[in-house]
Amino acid sequence: MPRDQDLGDSLATQVAEAAQTRTALRIEGAGSKGFLGHAVTGETLAVAGHRGVIAYEPVELVLTARAGTTLAEIEALLAEHRQMLAFEPPHYGADATLGGTLACNLSGPRRPYAGAARDFVLGTRIVNGRGEILRFGGEVMKNVAGYDLSRLMAGSYGTLGVLLDISLKVLPRPPAELTLAQEMDAGEALRRMNEWAARPLPLSGAFHDGVCVYLRLSGAASAVAAAQRRLGGEPVADADALWHDLREHRHGFFRHDAPLWRLSVAATAALAELPGRWLLDWGGAQRWYAGPAAPEAVRRAAAQAHGHATLYRGHEGAARFHPLAAPLAVVHRRLKAALDPAGILNPGRLYPELEEPGGLGGLSRGE
Repeated sequence: MPRDQDLGDSLATQVAEAAQTRTALRIEGAGSKGFLGHAVTGETLAVAGHRGVIAYEPVELVLTARAGTTLAEIEALLAEHRQMLAFEPPHYGADATLGGTLACNLSGPRRPYAGAARDFVLGTRIVNGRGEILRFGGEVMKNVAGYDLSRLMAGSYGTLGVLLDISLKVLPRPPAELTLAQEMDAGEALRRMNEWAARPLPLSGAFHDGVCVYLRLSGAASAVAAAQRRLGGEPVADADALWHDLREHRHGFFRHDAPLWRLSVAATAALAELPGRWLLDWGGAQRWYAGPAAPEAVRRAAAQAHGHATLYRGHEGAARFHPLAAPLAVVHRRLKAALDPAGILNPGRLYPELEEPGGLGGLSRGE
């Protein structure tokens, strides 16, 4: 199969036929994000072959690519022009695709300082649950007017549409970068990371692994040097590997068999008293918890910290995503009814109790 392949019409036909027979479809790209969310039972809709960069304007900082294009290919192309995907997406696999990354709204360590994956979406072309090809914001659907449908695809896990093409804003790579390490406990790290976030510092990453806090500084060489003098700490020699391992869950913290949770909470919230270990990322706003606490206890702790919890692994049979408040569930059901009325696209991937055929569904909180 050619590397640059437009399978949009073929995919739309497959979805239309499935809609007529109400056949559930399991959307599959490279499979690198298959462990996220609930398992989906249905016929496979293979989308990885729909790939290739459609347009790239380095001067305009805009790239458009088909959803099956690998992140590795996109990042290599951007690197030629000293540009990058500013949300620093985790791959979780060598063949990770742009579509899977956006569908899961995955962002890496730069997220608090640069923005989330959905923040960089300029437009999308999708196949809805009827098998219609829609381009946003070109075509307007009256029954979902008022929503930014391109960005709603981020975090929808394929339950609202099959991503075909994605236009993104990209950014220049910083001319200088440095990572500093300081030893301190988690409580002190939370206090200091929030203090540093309030200052005019060129931060692009801040995490605590249980022993040390690591700060990444990015920007003009003079600004990075000035911040280093102000913050102190020891420079990290192989910083790129450190941030890569954090992003890809190869850091030593993630090498365990305990249930793994991601808590998205207020950065200023106190650390929950749960048995186990913590890794604090995003300056304290993203917290990874590994331990035996029951799902109800973890979600209660997340709610008390004004956030939500997502189960990445462990606790088989437990809900993967934080329960939705009633008003949000209503909105999500309406979106599902508008975009996938037969309920055939990745049914049950997010909220099995809501995603029954006939117009029920939901979106993940993602951030």
